[in-house]
Amino acid sequence: MPPKTLIIIAGPTAIGKTSLSIAAAKYFNCSVVSADSRQFFKEMSIGTAKPDIDEMQAVPHYFINSHSISEDYNVGKYETEAIALLEKLFQTNEKIILTGGSGLYIDAVCKGFDELPEAAAETRNKINLLLKSEGIEGLQKLLKELDINYYNKVDLENPQRISRALEVCLTSGKPYSELRKGEIKKRSFKVIKIGLNTSREELYRKINQRVDEMMSNGLLNEVKSLLQFKHLNALQTVGYKELFDHLENKSDLNTAVELIKQNTRRFAKRQLTWFRRDSDIKWFEPDEIDKILIYINSIKD
Repeated sequence: MPPKTLIIIAGPTAIGKTSLSIAAAKYFNCSVVSADSRQFFKEMSIGTAKPDIDEMQAVPHYFINSHSISEDYNVGKYETEAIALLEKLFQTNEKIILTGGSGLYIDAVCKGFDELPEAAAETRNKINLLLKSEGIEGLQKLLKELDINYYNKVDLENPQRISRALEVCLTSGKPYSELRKGEIKKRSFKVIKIGLNTSREELYRKINQRVDEMMSNGLLNEVKSLLQFKHLNALQTVGYKELFDHLENKSDLNTAVELIKQNTRRFAKRQLTWFRRDSDIKWFEPDEIDKILIYINSIKD
């Protein structure tokens, strides 16, 4: 029996992963599993560019609206849940689509994630209070003190990753980087990796257009409804932070929107930097659907 196949569709934000994933899922008659760490949260919809109702109904989707922003959720828990789901889905499907722009979450499914100590609620509260009182700069400063090696590697604009590293440091008394073994776990399925990219000018145009559409679709009202939760890790992200500042009279609306566009472009660059390190990814333009399907079908067991 040929091995089951997990098809990864990765790339920067706004590149077109959702439409390609749905087209591929229809072609292979299979499901789409999200590896977008922001789309898990049911309270965040407009600012995370989730698939719309029609897209969700076109093919089965998983890990969309699956968790709450109030939950303590991390990549280790995602790995456990995603692998259990894939094993179940592979009982009736030869292929499954895994898509998203969160490289760490994709790697957790493909390679595994180190089993690290879970922090007590008191430790998590301490980190959250630091974030609330001093912002991400406070987290960065503490990480630099506790683990300079990881500080020099991590995306310093990602509060979730910094917070998780701090949890491990404070719980174990050891640097996070020292406990990360990076051992690749054996999976029961093979992996085909597709990367989407285009010219920088076109990508930036798509990003700017998407932000304008989000604002037209009511992003400001969505952010208003979440203002009381602004200290939570899930909301320390592009599109929400900038509008929280606006709602607290730290910037006017036009400035906030321009900052969302600028920070989203920077985020896309960091995503591409992550994915370009992976030599197993085969890159395509987002509209090359036929070429992508031919490539997938050409890979023999």
